[in-house]
Amino acid sequence: MALIALAADKGSPGVTTAAVALAAVWPRRALLAEADPAGGDLVYRSAAAHGGPLNPNTGMLSIAATARRGLVPDQLWDHVQPLSGGLEVLVGLGIAEQAAGLAGLWPTLGHAFASLADSPNAPADVLADCGRISGDTPAVELFPHAALVLLVSRTEPESLARVRDRAAALSAKLHGGPRGAAALATPLIGVVLIADPNGSAKIAGQVNDMLVHAQTGARVVGTLADDPTGADQLAGRKRGRLDKSLLIRSARKVTADLYQQYGAAWAAAAQAHQSQQPQQAQRPQQGHAGAGR
Repeated sequence: MALIALAADKGSPGVTTAAVALAAVWPRRALLAEADPAGGDLVYRSAAAHGGPLNPNTGMLSIAATARRGLVPDQLWDHVQPLSGGLEVLVGLGIAEQAAGLAGLWPTLGHAFASLADSPNAPADVLADCGRISGDTPAVELFPHAALVLLVSRTEPESLARVRDRAAALSAKLHGGPRGAAALATPLIGVVLIADPNGSAKIAGQVNDMLVHAQTGARVVGTLADDPTGADQLAGRKRGRLDKSLLIRSARKVTADLYQQYGAAWAAAAQAHQSQQPQQAQRPQQGHAGAGR
């Protein structure tokens, strides 16, 4: 199973941009879920595949009623909309007040997101944009079901201090205490840095040393280029060769590295999970558009 949850501690480091970029180049079929309880951004940023706007009522908002009656993973596709580039998304809530409709359902969603990789009809990995997780945000209830939690951070000193402390707090919550070797704990906690490509390897090494020394149970898994032009192209605000942008080129490296390191473990976990499940009738897949990865 592979649910990848992306989040940040404070500020606006670019979690949504990172989630869209990684999902767009993910090596397997990917579903991007806007799981930020404060509300989603894609309905304002991106066009649907048909050229018009995304429907704000189809996505996390519409899935709430379904999930209250139980949620089979394939039912997620009934609430998905394809973007103009082919990426399949569960559009986020419109405003934070709508999160009340998902109260108590976050673990159910987390299980469905994680189990979608096991679907015999339309398997996919889910990348969940969980937004800021400082405070008591309910999106944290997705994390125990995730294969990997990615904390997105910029490289200013205050941002790095916050991601260090947030990683340690998550490790305590999810793993029961600090760990020196993140690979021993599930879900894995990784840090993705938004950095200037010049010198990004050096800063990544320094931050990784800091995380290990502080026994946060996390480590740096990659860097995404701090590329405002690429981010604007990804959001449809500028024209240009998006595939040649520094943002997408760096996203390809991050996803390739993640799959090289963890892909086999995710596949084994999915097989073990599937073998433990009782045999049951599956819902037939209903029509949905998507692009092959």
